[in-house]
Amino acid sequence: MKVALYARYSSDNQRDASITDQLRVCRTHAEKQGWTIVEEYTDHAISGASLMRPGI
Repeated sequence: MKVALYARYSSDNQRDASITDQLRVCRTHAEKQGWTIVEEYTDHAISGASLMRPGI
C-alpha cells in the first residue's frame, strides 16, 4: 500500500523536533505494516482547525 505521512505542530511554543518525532513514529509504523511511503507533508506552527494549511 502506498501512503503519505502528515505531521504538524500548532503553536510557536512547540518545537520543530515534534515533527521529526512524529515522522519517525509514522515511518516505523509504515515499515512494520509493509507500506511504501510516497510523500511526507508537514505544517509548522499552524492550527489544525484551519483548512488553509499548506501541508494539506
